[in-house]
Parts: sequence; C-alpha cells; structure tokens
Amino acid sequence: MTLVLGGTGQIGRRIVQRLTGRDLRVRIGSRSGGVPFDWTDTATWAPALDGVHAACIAGRPSIAAPAAIGAFARLAVASDARRLVLLSARGEPEAQARERALAASGADWTVLRAALPAQDFSEGPLLGPVLNGEVVLPAGAAEPFVDAADIADAAAAVLTEDGHRGRTYDLTGPRLLTFAAAVAAIAEATGRHIAFVPAPASSGRRTPLGDGVRQVLRRPPRDFTDYARDTAATGIWNTKDAA
Repeated sequence: MTLVLGGTGQIGRRIVQRLTGRDLRVRIGSRSGGVPFDWTDTATWAPALDGVHAACIAGRPSIAAPAAIGAFARLAVASDARRLVLLSARGEPEAQARERALAASGADWTVLRAALPAQDFSEGPLLGPVLNGEVVLPAGAAEPFVDAADIADAAAAVLTEDGHRGRTYDLTGPRLLTFAAAVAAIAEATGRHIAFVPAPASSGRRTPLGDGVRQVLRRPPRDFTDYARDTAATGIWNTKDAA
C-alpha cells in the first residue's frame, strides 16, 4: 500500500493514476477525499499510515511546516512505512528545512525538487488570467517549467524502484523560458491574443536547469510547447467557464 498525501491535487492525482495504472494499491490522504488527513491534526496521521509501506508527500510544498514533516516522517518509520518521497520546491529556505527534517527522520527518503509546473497555466492560479487574455507577471523572470506529467512519472518511479534512497533530484523542463515567452507559446497554440503585462517594479529570477527527469526516467523532459499544444487541444483555454 502506498499513501499519497495531497492525492487529489494537481500533482498528487497524477501520481495516484500512475500507481493504480500499475495495479498497485494506493491510499489517498487529504482533507477533501480518500482517508481523512490533516497536517494540523496529528490524530489523523496514524490511521492514514496503517498498513502502508511507502508514502509520498505530494501537496504543494507550503502545505506543512518542517516540524510537521519531521514528526510525520518519524511516525511513518515507526509504522514500517520507511520509503518516503517529498515533493519539494527549488531555492526556498522553508522547503530546504522540510528536506532536512525528512532526512533526519531515519526514513529511506527521496526528495523531488520541482520547478514551477507548466499546468499552473491551465489548472492553477494562471488559468484565469489566460482566459481573460491578460497575464501580469515579472518581466525578467525565467523558469524551466516542468510538466506535471514528468513530476508524477518521477514520483511513481522513486516510489516503486530501488536505487533512489537518500537522493535529491531537480525536476525541470529542458530549457529556461521567460513568462512572456510562455504566454506567447500559449497564445500561438490557441490562436488567441493573450497579452503579457510586466508586473510593476518587479525583477524576476532566473533559475538553473536540472537533470532530475533524465536521471530518474532515462528520457528528456517534455518541452513547454508540447504542453501548450496538447492543452490547447482540450479547449480549456477557450472558455471562461474553466476558471
């Protein structure tokens, strides 16, 4: 049995799909579906871990404090769920503190540090602006957007394969893309005019590429233009009802 915390979310539900697609037993832990699980209610932790041999913490990285991650990881180890996978963020001190708490727990841990998911434009906070035809973001920012499918594939692999204990993988797309270029790619894929508006008085970061997708999956990551093309074909960017 594999426990996927945040298994109803953007990344978590994809991880669940991949595990169940392999005919593996999966338990979803969340406040909105599956087995009740709440990071602020420690009484929900042990029932979620009952009979579990591996767990993936797949919610947004800000969902739990480092102390909670450490306490949960220690309880998981005591419950014989030693294989723990943490979906983390890149370059954030709070995320690094969560990683250290996991590593100190005695678990057979693996960390997946993911760049911003491309799906933020179609399933997350940027869907509304895309539908409205105007996206306001930092002008100087460049991000190696990673496809949520690649994150889920990597998580399923490290949950089910040996050789990933104590490893940290940086999951990114194959190239850096400015927010303006990402919006332009979506506009081209949809055939719509979508304006990019530089955020006032903002300067963006440029985050480095990582090779985690290739290390784990032995294939290159999907490019943002592939994501934009495939997502445009679903029609989600052509109706405001989607927001």
